[in-house]
This record gives sequence, C-alpha cells and structure tokens, in this order.
Amino acid sequence: MQSWLRRARGVLGMGVLWGVAGAAIGGVLELIDNVLPGALPFISRVDMWPQTLAIPGFMGGVIFALVLMIAGGRRRFDELSVPRFATWGALAGLLLGTIGVANGLPLYVLGITGLGGALAASGALTLARRAGDRERLMAERDAHELPPAPNAYRAAADTAPPANLPPAGSDTHDR
Repeated sequence: MQSWLRRARGVLGMGVLWGVAGAAIGGVLELIDNVLPGALPFISRVDMWPQTLAIPGFMGGVIFALVLMIAGGRRRFDELSVPRFATWGALAGLLLGTIGVANGLPLYVLGITGLGGALAASGALTLARRAGDRERLMAERDAHELPPAPNAYRAAADTAPPANLPPAGSDTHDR
C-alpha cells in the first residue's frame, strides 16, 4: 500500500509541477498581451492564459508520470539520461495532443505539445537532479560536523548548582 501511495503522490506531484510551468508560461503570454497589446496576434485570442495552459500542463504531467512509470521501471532519476527523459516527455506530449486533436484542435497542436512535453520533462529531470545534489551536499556537510557529546550539557549542569538555589542540606524552607 505504501508504494502505491508513493506512486500516486509522484504522479500528482509531476502533474502539479507541469501545471505550474504551464501557468508560468501563460503568465508571460498574458504579460506580453497586456504590455504590448496586439504585438502577437495569436495571444489576443485567449484572455486568460495562465489557467488555459495550467490545466493541460497538469494533464500532461500526469500522462508523463504514467509513461515514466511504465518505461522507466524502477530506475532512479540519476540513472536516466536527459535525451531519454525528453523522448518520454515528447511521447506524453503527443498523447496529450492526440486528446486535443480528437476534440477538434488543429493538427499542429501535436507538434506544440510534443515539444512542450520534451522541454518540461528535461526541466523536471534537471530539477530532480539538482534537488538530489543539494540533499547529497547537505548530507556530506552534516557528516563532517561532529554532534555534541552525549550528556555533555547534563554533565556541565551537574557540576555547579544553580545560583538561585541554596546549597544542598540547608534547611531554609523549614523556617
């Protein structure tokens, strides 16, 4: 059950990562349209780009995660190459584009989603490798630091009585 939950978390995490990337690209397109209206005619066709690209981005991330589970097997990210990852991302993008084309989008959407999938997959692998490098660096740094000696603070506290207490054996509370 634990491995199933971990895989589901990975699928949703990849979907969120791709969705955020789609929203960021949509935000840039929206900014261009607001700052330079009419500069790129195709941008004015859609009014709200971030959510327009976040939803298919999420779907593409989920499809990519499923492709990765099937094609990648149980390999770790550091065992996979960027070109292979990009190929699987392009495949996921083509699958997503096929859904769009089947619902009436033009055929060139396949090229856009395939290229976008390859770029998103490459970016995801790069982020995962950087996170792994960071964790490895933190572990190496922590390994070089010596932890405090056990009971070091207790031993120091036992040798000297606190300043606000009377010495042991005095009967100051009886009077």
